[in-house]
Amino acid sequence: MNWNDSPEARGCANNGGLERNNMAERIVNITENGHGASPEIRERLKNGLEARGFVVPEAFDAQAELIICVGGDGALLNMLAQYDFPQTPIVGVNTGHLGFFQELGVEEIDEFIASYIVGKFTKQTYKTVFADIVTDSERTRVKGLNEIAVRGGFSHAAHLDIYIGDSFVEKFCGDGILIATAAGSTAYNYSLGGAIVDPRLDLIQVTPIAPINSTAYRSFTSGILLPPDLSLNIFPEYPKSDEMRIVADGTEMMFSGIREICAGFNREGVTLLRFKDYDFWNTVKRKLLRDGI
Repeated sequence: MNWNDSPEARGCANNGGLERNNMAERIVNITENGHGASPEIRERLKNGLEARGFVVPEAFDAQAELIICVGGDGALLNMLAQYDFPQTPIVGVNTGHLGFFQELGVEEIDEFIASYIVGKFTKQTYKTVFADIVTDSERTRVKGLNEIAVRGGFSHAAHLDIYIGDSFVEKFCGDGILIATAAGSTAYNYSLGGAIVDPRLDLIQVTPIAPINSTAYRSFTSGILLPPDLSLNIFPEYPKSDEMRIVADGTEMMFSGIREICAGFNREGVTLLRFKDYDFWNTVKRKLLRDGI
């Protein structure tokens, strides 16, 4: 099924977009990564939108109807973390490299504004992954659009007892494990040899990072796919003495005294607007295979 065939997409295309009678109330946030041409592109977008009656605030406004993120995929991931994964629809303008999430090129800005005004777009929702880190003193939740990695601290091996639900699965030893969404299957997961997953599938993928197989440790060497109703429970073998790194979409956090990590599928998603006939597998071919063939 093409994204444009979904009921959500058809409804969006038929309702005239997000038009309101009072154009002064139409607020659009524009974020950018401060690199290269991004500041200039932000100004161009701001001028084009304000000329059509939109309001573009200097500071992030939680009441905005749209977020435009200028930069590469990293800029979008950083924006999500900074503003706690807003539920506002997002569109990306790519000034970076690969641009899996950033759909629009800088040459398409005027066309994008015209299409947005008349509601000529569809919506695509990506599910996210969460991890609750329980230490001796606190409980911290982190979220990721692509992935969350659980790693040893200071280049030490991670020693982990891993449960799927209530079932003990393995005593892991290695650099760590990666818990990836379908959207993140083409990111770090892909470089680890994990499977590419169509983002229309609701699942998480657990991929080992440099697992060790010995007489003491027998770790899986391939990824595991889990349905959305199963949690992954991780118990460090040495919670008192070892620090551990939790890396969510590239943002690194250090924890000590971890008692348990509970990770799972987060039904709260991130919504991107699509302005073309988007097809995931054509994007994969174009981005990951040389010359797109």
